[in-house]
Amino acid sequence: MTLKSTLATGAAILAFLPSQAFAAQISEEQAAALLERLNQLEQEVVSLRAQLGNVETVQQQQGEQVAAVEKVTQKKEQTSIKFKGAPEIKTDDGWSFKPRGRILYDFNNLSSVPSTISIPGEGFSNEARRVRLGVQGKIPGGFGYKLEADLLDGVELTDAYLDYKSGGLTITIGQHNNFQSLEEISSSNDTSFIERSAFTDAFGFQRKVGVSAAYKTGDILLQGGVFTDNIDDLSDGNDSINLDGRIVYAPKLGDAQLHLGGSVHWTDLGDSIDSVRYRQRPLIHSVDTRFINTGNITAEEQLTYGLEAAVISGRFHAAAETHWAKVSRPGLANPTFFGGSVEAGLFLTDDTREYRGGVFKGVKVNNPVGSGGSGAWQVNVRYDRLDLTDAGIIGGTQDGYMASLIWTPVDYVRFLVNYGHLSYGNALGIVTGAPEDYSVDVIGARAQISF
Repeated sequence: MTLKSTLATGAAILAFLPSQAFAAQISEEQAAALLERLNQLEQEVVSLRAQLGNVETVQQQQGEQVAAVEKVTQKKEQTSIKFKGAPEIKTDDGWSFKPRGRILYDFNNLSSVPSTISIPGEGFSNEARRVRLGVQGKIPGGFGYKLEADLLDGVELTDAYLDYKSGGLTITIGQHNNFQSLEEISSSNDTSFIERSAFTDAFGFQRKVGVSAAYKTGDILLQGGVFTDNIDDLSDGNDSINLDGRIVYAPKLGDAQLHLGGSVHWTDLGDSIDSVRYRQRPLIHSVDTRFINTGNITAEEQLTYGLEAAVISGRFHAAAETHWAKVSRPGLANPTFFGGSVEAGLFLTDDTREYRGGVFKGVKVNNPVGSGGSGAWQVNVRYDRLDLTDAGIIGGTQDGYMASLIWTPVDYVRFLVNYGHLSYGNALGIVTGAPEDYSVDVIGARAQISF
């Protein structure tokens, strides 16, 4: 009830009083003064209401400003930083950035069997096997990038590409792996031994500059591309062309992950006839002696093709690969060389080998050191065969019998110890002083960190 209505009610009550009594108590002048006062009070109430309305408007504006600030703050908080060996920065609009790299240091020893044979490379050796640094990330619209270089001998680019992803399709442009084999395109951070199977290096598998596409639908992965050569060789006027393709079928059978695949790779060595060479070290890279070696072969084309199979079931894994390299020689018989390996591994701890996108991935340690655990412990065995003898070319044969022990105390850190017994045949004259058939024993150890 307003002040005016209250006074009006009081006046009405007075009106019901006997007129004589009211006249006795109030004069006409007093009544006029009282009415004037009522009008003044009404104006003051109107003014107070206006002021109160202004205050409410200001409060509303301040509330809207606070809400706007909170919205901006909330949006900024959607930029996240996670640690994956190194900080990875992600924004809600699709940008991401992460440094990446690795340091792998090896300590090795080689001895001949029998010990009376003197072979180059015998004794202790050590080296920084890989020292790499780079960046990778995503760009809004489905794009991504990766740039990484090895720093051991100057700056040598390994990966340098831009990709685009949409659903199950990935298109990649730049220097990247051309789908050679399961072990070759699995990272060296995650292999079962300090070096990959002998054929991967002997047959010249390496990253190349090109355009490729990969498409995944269900359990099937299709990969293919057109490539030239490694980026470091392009300045030499290299005009070779490579066509590469790979298919993978990777179903799950219960808790077991299966992998079945195959790849084919054709290379036109260029307008002018070039030469190729197939050779390999004895498991350890710090020994530069090649105990198996075809020497230079004049060639026009090269065709390699291979098969892959693997299974991961709990702590156990097994993998097998075969690969053939056929060389087209002008006017001569075309040799076909063979390489292959089979391995099995078992975790002694409650861990498993990871698999994703058609390749092996590193272990995610269930009980890391520093959190009351002992890390992940794994043992592996492998048989490795490389035959570089065919069509009149005597490059020798190598049979490797290997074992490894791997300790991963925490994610991104590994220590490996390898033993290998490598037996050579048809090797006379390949290494000075070595007989046609002999063997070597190698022991290798590696400390590595990757991020």
